[in-house]
Amino acid sequence: MQLSFWEKDTYFSNIDVLIVGSGIVGLNAALHLKNTQPQLKVMVVERGLLPTGASSKNAGFACFGSPSELLDDLAHHSEETVFNLVERRWKGLQRLRHNLGDTAIDYHRWGGYELFEPHQADLYEACMERLPYLNKQLQSLIGEPEIYRSADSKISTFGFQQVSHLIESTAEGQIDTGKMILALTQKVQALGVLVLNGLEVQELQDEETHVTATTTQDITIKARAALVATNGFAQKLLPQLSIVPARAQVLITKPIPHLRIKGTFHYDKGYYYFRNIGNRVLFGGGRNLDFGTEETMEFGLTGLVQHKLEDLLREVILPDTPFEIEHRWSGIMGMGAEKTTLVQQVSERVSCAIRLSGMGIAIGSLVGEEGAALVLEKV
Repeated sequence: MQLSFWEKDTYFSNIDVLIVGSGIVGLNAALHLKNTQPQLKVMVVERGLLPTGASSKNAGFACFGSPSELLDDLAHHSEETVFNLVERRWKGLQRLRHNLGDTAIDYHRWGGYELFEPHQADLYEACMERLPYLNKQLQSLIGEPEIYRSADSKISTFGFQQVSHLIESTAEGQIDTGKMILALTQKVQALGVLVLNGLEVQELQDEETHVTATTTQDITIKARAALVATNGFAQKLLPQLSIVPARAQVLITKPIPHLRIKGTFHYDKGYYYFRNIGNRVLFGGGRNLDFGTEETMEFGLTGLVQHKLEDLLREVILPDTPFEIEHRWSGIMGMGAEKTTLVQQVSERVSCAIRLSGMGIAIGSLVGEEGAALVLEKV
């Protein structure tokens, strides 16, 4: 692609910071940079028309973990590690709401629920036994008592079948991730950040005084520092890092008259998740049906997962309600052996803020700020 003098001079000269990836992390990094040092020239480049990974393709859960998820984490990690992550998720969500406002992201605190099937009686009993402990820990972080509580009475209210128990999380909410990305993009653009979509970085080369980025469009970008915020796709630019892509498949129904479901719901240890969007049901998950196939950077749908989602809608979630599927899609997350983010310097002038482990809505704002803090040391 051949640029004019005007385009090179206006857009591609004297760049202070290049951010690769225009999702929640990249845009929050740009926001923090401009709020901290308004004079910086910041460019965000994105290979897709819209953020490519999961930022505007996820389910929009504003959550910090179901009881069974926290107990599973506690079985593998220290108490400090687990609740530090809970605190990051809560604080990150508050930062997101503060930065953009609840109206702009369509935030609703309608509560969340974990579903338990009859064969999960032992898991349910273990969760109920530990609820006082979990609530005490969460109260110290959030300042509210009894975040988790039994909600069996709502099973019939929601119309579920094959569900024996519900545990409610009173602090959980939901957002519209499309509106979130639009609001973030408009906010950073208003501060002077250049956001260029359809520009794919192939390689970052650390030079003595700058970073050189080569792109598939044959445009070379030079900046004083760079931040990689491409999450599940990060190994393309940083193959030395430990991050595994994970595809999440999602569907949404057409509007359902008198829909009884309201809130966010976790099912089968969180491998399935659903929520209402107005009077529609969004339903996603099923990676556990075939982990190998779903560890991919390729978008797409599989019959195995999609049929399972529809079966669960018919048999468990909407057993007495006719429904039609209106749309299906997928997103790519970034995972690791542990639920820890990778926010680090990878060379003299290149840093990364990646591996959000499916918690992007909750922690993305903080991770973006942490990535920006690394970059500020180089400019």
